[in-house]
Amino acid sequence: MSKHNVNEVSSDEHFTALVADRPVAVVNFWATWAEPCKDMNEVFEELSRKFPALQFVKLEAENFPDISEKFEITSVPTFLILKGGKLMERIEGANAPALTSAVEKHGKTAAVVPTGATAVDPVHKEADLEKRLKALMNAHAVMLFMKGTPQQPRCGFSRQTVEILNSLNVKYGSFNILADDNVRQGLKKLSNWPTYPQIYINGELVGGLDILKEMVESGEFQKLVPAEPDLNTRLKKLINKAPVMVFIKGSPETPKCGFSRQIVNILKDEGVTFDSFDILEDDEVRQGLKEYSSWPTYPQLYINGELVGGLDIVKEMVQQGELKGMLP
Repeated sequence: MSKHNVNEVSSDEHFTALVADRPVAVVNFWATWAEPCKDMNEVFEELSRKFPALQFVKLEAENFPDISEKFEITSVPTFLILKGGKLMERIEGANAPALTSAVEKHGKTAAVVPTGATAVDPVHKEADLEKRLKALMNAHAVMLFMKGTPQQPRCGFSRQTVEILNSLNVKYGSFNILADDNVRQGLKKLSNWPTYPQIYINGELVGGLDILKEMVESGEFQKLVPAEPDLNTRLKKLINKAPVMVFIKGSPETPKCGFSRQIVNILKDEGVTFDSFDILEDDEVRQGLKEYSSWPTYPQLYINGELVGGLDIVKEMVQQGELKGMLP
């Protein structure tokens, strides 16, 4: 259930757009058959959580021969640091310390706001954070904010909480608060609860580990846990959450890929009122919706619960004046 900010390449054009989307890109050339890639993919995902200002791009080297040839990829894993599309550093092989060092160096540079950049209104910034926090709290019927992941807890309290939930066979989502300090500090304030882990049911705070233990012992917690709907039921509910629903990478305020940014701008330019879902926050939805809709890429736009299509189709519909005719 861990969250990450890794963009998987779907085409040569997609790669070009991703690399151009942010000043610095970290590119992971890998292969399914190469055993060292498995561990390095985990390192890559962990770094993507720590350095959200960078663009993390992942592609299977053999599936994109032109890109691999352009960057002279002769072995996997190979990692490239690109700045404005220009090669800055190359790390070959399963060298986690070298990759971490390179990403940290460029991550610090990318995090610096350029002189003359427009400052973000603190009030709007706080409102955006609150909106994101509420979306995370409601991402699953049972949501756990913890240190680390269920597979690798980073503190004893988080480990105990995971063990209790697993022993009860509770299906839950989780968020690693060590990967995002804005969420870590913001949730304390929003929930008025100063410590972690924190457990939520249907978006409402239950409490921490001690309260969980008491409620489990009394049987109260088991009664609160709602029956988990199957994935298709959940997806159907999501695509009907609003009359116009767009599934993107990131949020309308901070899109995390060029295609998502474009479709958000189109909808805004057309004066469309819409809601959105960040597929980077929920891998179950990200993968399940592809199969549910028979549409392999993102963004995806839905009107009245029906798939309209992706960015190219939306562009065509706007050009032909068809989109507004579909709006409720």
